[in-house]
Amino acid sequence: MPSMYGGKETIAGKTVVVTGANTGIGKETVRDLAMRGGRIIMACRNTEKGEQAKKEIVEETRSEQIVVKELDLGSLESVQKFAKEFNETESRLDILINNAGVMACPKALTKDGLEMQIGTNHFGHFLLTNLLLDKLKASVPSRIVIVSSLAHTYGKINFEDLNSEKSYGEFVAYNQSKLANVLHALELSTRLKGTGVTANSLHPGVVDTELARHANQGFLKLFFSGIGKPFFITPLQGAQTTLRVALDRHLDNVSGKYFADCKEKEASSRAQSVVDAKRLWDMTEEIIQEKLGSANS
Repeated sequence: MPSMYGGKETIAGKTVVVTGANTGIGKETVRDLAMRGGRIIMACRNTEKGEQAKKEIVEETRSEQIVVKELDLGSLESVQKFAKEFNETESRLDILINNAGVMACPKALTKDGLEMQIGTNHFGHFLLTNLLLDKLKASVPSRIVIVSSLAHTYGKINFEDLNSEKSYGEFVAYNQSKLANVLHALELSTRLKGTGVTANSLHPGVVDTELARHANQGFLKLFFSGIGKPFFITPLQGAQTTLRVALDRHLDNVSGKYFADCKEKEASSRAQSVVDAKRLWDMTEEIIQEKLGSANS
């Protein structure tokens, strides 16, 4: 059985942003946090579904501090808009949970021309995190929690073709994006050392969520729709590692680490490369600046 996080921390007076908060792990994370007394910003691409999820959670928790905001991580402009509004209207940010994700979708591009999986899972969250860093630094001790996957162990950053323009494989691109998540947390931990802001990544488990909705070919379809079901855990179980990394006071000074099943684990050797972490950061920054520059010109 997967581990359950039993911490009793309250977060009254604190503010948390959860991306991809209307379904799956994100929704269960919000449900738990709402019972702990915090102000929760549900950052959702589909605000109608976000409001439906909020209604359900409010009915159960009686929380009056849940807010739904539009955030499309496949649009750098949407990320900028969300962050600008947040920074202007919210007084603090204690925990940022980068939870949203796209998995193994057919080849598609974001609104900025980025491959959908690296664009959503990495680039969108990278820009969001950077734009909210000042608020996190002003609210220390604060935390950045990045939901990655065990799939990162199969990933390799293709620095020569980060955007999968020369060739595309659904899971090759997904694995790369999940490795990028772990490297993002690693580089954040280096850059934020001594600030009181920590950054960690995690694998939630093999969770039965909408994330696998694109796995519709051959064995993958069979696995996700049938024979693999006994190996899946529920979204509630999948949220437990996120909750521990976000809340456990024993992790106040832990940064740049990788967690699974509520425990610190060793990430892949590629995920521990400080050289690749910095190279990916620099390349990501450069590409985002280029995309935003061309959008504004």
